[in-house]
Formats: sequence, C-alpha cells, structure tokens
Amino acid sequence: MPLLIEAFFDHVTSTVTYVVHAGDGSACAVIDPVLDYDPKAGRTSTASAERVGAFVREHSLQVAWLLETHAHADHLSAAPYLKEALGGRIAIGENIRTVQGVFKGVFHLGAELHADGRQFDHLFAPDETFSIGALQARALHVPGHTPADMAYQIGDAVFVGDTLFMPDVGSARCDFPGGDARMLYRSVQKLLALPAQTRLFMCHDYPPSTREPQWQTTVAEQRRSNIHLHDGVTEDEFVAMRTARDRTLEMPTLILPAIQVNIRAGALPEAEANGVRYLKIPLNTL
Repeated sequence: MPLLIEAFFDHVTSTVTYVVHAGDGSACAVIDPVLDYDPKAGRTSTASAERVGAFVREHSLQVAWLLETHAHADHLSAAPYLKEALGGRIAIGENIRTVQGVFKGVFHLGAELHADGRQFDHLFAPDETFSIGALQARALHVPGHTPADMAYQIGDAVFVGDTLFMPDVGSARCDFPGGDARMLYRSVQKLLALPAQTRLFMCHDYPPSTREPQWQTTVAEQRRSNIHLHDGVTEDEFVAMRTARDRTLEMPTLILPAIQVNIRAGALPEAEANGVRYLKIPLNTL
C-alpha cells in the first residue's frame, strides 16, 4: 500500500499542513490545517484551507481524520472549516484537557468552555492505533512543548508536531504554560530511537537566510546534526540551553487568538447579541 504525502507550506505562519493518503480515491488524513487570520483587522479567511480542499477533491480523497498535533499558538486551526466542507473527525491527544484547564483560567472562560475535550470528535490515548482507510497509524504522546503534543506515525513517516525542527533550527520552545524542557528531551529521545531511515515531517520551518523552507528529514539526520539534540547532548545540557534560549523569545504573534480558538477544536466563539464574534485579550498575563 503506497504512502503518499502532500505538503502545503503557509509562509505567513511558517506552518506545514499535510494530506496523507494511499492514492486517488483513498481515505486520507489532514494534519494541522491553517485558517488564515489577519491580526490587524481581526479577519479570518480560508485561502490556505481551500488549497488543501482543492487537492483532496482533485484526487477524489475521502477525509477520515483532521489531526491536530497540539493546540497551536502560531495559527488558528481550519479543522472545522474542512470538516464541514469535506467530512472527517477532528482529533487530538487526550491531554488537551490539561491545556484547556490552564487556558480556561487565562481567558476567564467559565461555563463557556468545558475542559473535558468534548469539542473534539476523538481524543487519542498514548500509543493508540487507528486507521486511515488501509493505512495504519499510531498516536505518540510527545509532551514538552505543551502537555498535549502528539506525533502521528504512519508507515515509515512520523509527523512530529512541535517537538523537533529541521536540524539547523533545533527544537521547540518549552516556556508556554505546562511546557517542560526535560519532558521534551525525553519525548525527542523516543522519536530518535525509531529506525534511522524513519522519515520525520516538521510542523514548522523557520529557515536561515541561506536556504528555502524545508520540512522533511530523517532520524539519522537529526541524530547526527540537530543543533540542540544531536547524539551526545545530555538532558541537563539541553535543559540549560533550552531554558536560557526561551528567556530571550517573544510570544508568538497569534498566541492569544490562536490558543482560545484551538482549545475549542478550531471553533470560533459564539456570536454575541449583535451578531459579532469576539476574542479576548488578557492584559499583563502571559
């Protein structure tokens, strides 16, 4: 059974969305779809998601899953838009409940948000197996960037979410609420214990000026040359480096709109009496 992977890179958020399938007419999974958002105007649009939808329709694919690797802080999810247009079940790791609990307080959502994961169609347990038509997949719990991060192993490919970046970029930050550098180190070691030629697909790329965006590498390449986590880097060394580096980083541009939407499985807040939807901006909190 062929494993085919189509990547869509969003230059605004540096996010890669994937369509994973077995050929024309087969079932597919869409991983980490992007809803376009203009923070200056507070306006959403669907051009990025429509590119994915056009590919799905062109190849007569049947969407089985809309997979989120975590509750993203850098883009809003287009999963609900694609579900309405194409079908499929929206899924994430079961520890999204922890993330919902934290940010329910940050955004003072009260009864507006149930922090039990019910907004998603399915919550994956660690190492749970599932099917994408004839393709077999496994959900790997890889916390550290957030408590709920998942990687999805499909055949010889693993979609790593925000654990690893390309070898010359390194690793994900761990300073969001619930993040833990030691946990991330251990999660990465689990991924790097896979066979050397396992293909690893990044959720983001922030390339240096010397190259174009890339998103595919291998376990062997990461173990040999990842600037933060190559073979020989100890847990204590990584934690010290990651902690110091995270202190220098600004918050992502879209963290406040993105998180409060993504913990709702990508659903926008309900419209108020005037027909307008509103997002909250907590002051002096993050």
